[in-house]
Amino acid sequence: MRGSVVVLIACGAVGTMRVQAQDNYEIQVYGADTVKPATTMVELHSNFTPIGSKALPNSRYAVDGTFPTTHAEHETLEITHGINDWAEVGFYVFTSINSEEGWQWVGDHIRPRVRAPDSWHWPVGVSVSTEVGYQRARYSPDTWTWEIRPIVDKQMGRWYVAVNPALERSFHGPSVPQGVAFSPALKVGYDFTKKINAGMEYYGYNGSLNGFSPISQQQHQFFAVTDLNVSPEWEINFGVGLGVTGSTDHLIVKGILGRHFSWKSRH
Repeated sequence: MRGSVVVLIACGAVGTMRVQAQDNYEIQVYGADTVKPATTMVELHSNFTPIGSKALPNSRYAVDGTFPTTHAEHETLEITHGINDWAEVGFYVFTSINSEEGWQWVGDHIRPRVRAPDSWHWPVGVSVSTEVGYQRARYSPDTWTWEIRPIVDKQMGRWYVAVNPALERSFHGPSVPQGVAFSPALKVGYDFTKKINAGMEYYGYNGSLNGFSPISQQQHQFFAVTDLNVSPEWEINFGVGLGVTGSTDHLIVKGILGRHFSWKSRH
């Protein structure tokens, strides 16, 4: 009887959930710049969730039918190539590691991006990326998704600000009836030295543009982050994030290690 009650509660929760599965594979607020032409950026995104979703009693899966994120390690390989002075294309390979399943392939995304050229002399950096791809259902209820991400950033003395008001759309999964959803991100950083920038990153998921989800079903995370500008060829970012709603993983540790490779001939 007790097991039946648990199943009924779980089914009711799934029926009322309108948010997409939290994406903790590539946690990053984009800047407006694109990768330089004839240059490839290779990045490794490493994210560990000490406190996240848990499996239901007598089950391997969380309430939404996916593998629980608590104690899961997500490793994502991102490869981005510069096409010209204002365009790039990126490709992601998502993987997950946990004690039950070991190391598993999760899915792939592709992401072309264009930006306003420097010759336009705009007062802020502006670019737009579009990302489409597949993730396995046991890791994301919505398997085929599309995102369009406007990006605006500005360096003001020692302060840096970037805003990513992204729009998301599911093409296969429980979030399809929602239509387009709003998923904003924000970064504010301060240059304490020439090599150390520290600040805050915010990631949200508000739900459908037709009517935002209740606060308890929205996702809101705040990260304390540090960027190490040790060399123009390297990108180093790490941080600790706290989720402030019930639908958000409550504690995440993240890191990004990136390296630029130039294919231009040197004489």
